[in-house]
Amino acid sequence: MPTPRVAVFAVFLFNGALFLSWAARMPVVAAQVGATEATLGLALFGASVGLASTAPFAARICARVGARKLILGGAVVTVLGVPALTLAETPFQLGLILFVLGSCGASLDVGMNVAAVAVTRSLNRPLMPQFHAGFSVGGLVGSLGAAAAAGVGWNLTRHLVFVAVIGAVVMAWVIRSVPNTTADSTGENADRAKDDRPVLKRPLLWLLAMITLFSAIAEGAAADWSALFFVNERGVSEAGAAAAYAGFSIAMAAARLVGEPAQRRVGPYRLLAAGAVVAAAGLALAVLVVSPAAGYVGFALVGLGLAFAFPVIMDLAGDAGRRADGTGGEREIGLVTTVAYTGFLLGPPLVGGIAHAANLSISLGFVAVVIALMVPAVLLARRSRARELRRPEAGSTRP
Repeated sequence: MPTPRVAVFAVFLFNGALFLSWAARMPVVAAQVGATEATLGLALFGASVGLASTAPFAARICARVGARKLILGGAVVTVLGVPALTLAETPFQLGLILFVLGSCGASLDVGMNVAAVAVTRSLNRPLMPQFHAGFSVGGLVGSLGAAAAAGVGWNLTRHLVFVAVIGAVVMAWVIRSVPNTTADSTGENADRAKDDRPVLKRPLLWLLAMITLFSAIAEGAAADWSALFFVNERGVSEAGAAAAYAGFSIAMAAARLVGEPAQRRVGPYRLLAAGAVVAAAGLALAVLVVSPAAGYVGFALVGLGLAFAFPVIMDLAGDAGRRADGTGGEREIGLVTTVAYTGFLLGPPLVGGIAHAANLSISLGFVAVVIALMVPAVLLARRSRARELRRPEAGSTRP
């Protein structure tokens, strides 16, 4: 059986691979249901609504049953839901299936982050960036697999059934090694966190959520608008434009793989602030220097700088909810995840609206400012955490 660290990494890999497997075949799915750009956009909105609406409930369920059962439930429905995309005949049916897949994605996200926090606690190592690298690598594998399936002439059904079967086999192999994160109900402080105030009344958690919100807006902008920016504003071909987001993704995955030594050396808050500076400078470079080469470098810097935002914030949120018995953090991670999903939901139309009123350069310049706002939010979060640790009822003062 795999170790808990390998098992949780495999869950991240599974989530990224299955997500990008169907997302990369979306043009075929759209043709299958006869969707226009407008109706396809509404169908895809179903996935975003599923993500954002399910995350807070997933956090509560995770606190009750543990990360392992939550991941198992999300994985089972996912491996059934991905092939079900081939059954959709209308954009409305597609939207319903995507809503289910989005809900499963939220369950997997909350569960795998809680499980990852449990592994980092047991090993006393800042491994969250490496776990999130698993999602990035899984996404790369899923998208390359989709391209290969299309290249050899596999139809959509054959491809997605194959992906689902492989995913089911992987999850069956690793699920028993995923940590059981439920509290020990026999312990005197099993359900008492270091700071037992409701999550909605803790400024620290709102600051951490704000950082993920800004990061999500930036990631969504890179994913949805980078290709159009290079085609319309820099005059490159569609193939050249696609290379920009590939550089963004590769830089993010590579940075996450070496995230542990980086976090050990500079600490989580300095790493977040430095990453925000790098990402904001990179996007400013891409927007202000009228050169495709500068644009490629700029978007790679954005991926590099944002690489640590989600994993480090999840680590900090989990630690903020740690109970005396070493468990906890489910609701804190759920709150941060929910707010982050609103960034993915609101970011694309916000950027598109500014681009429609002005142009994409100004719109992406606005995103660079949003990234820069992460820096003061990080500094305030560090001060807020220090104040929490000084509270008499806060218990342990683990930095």
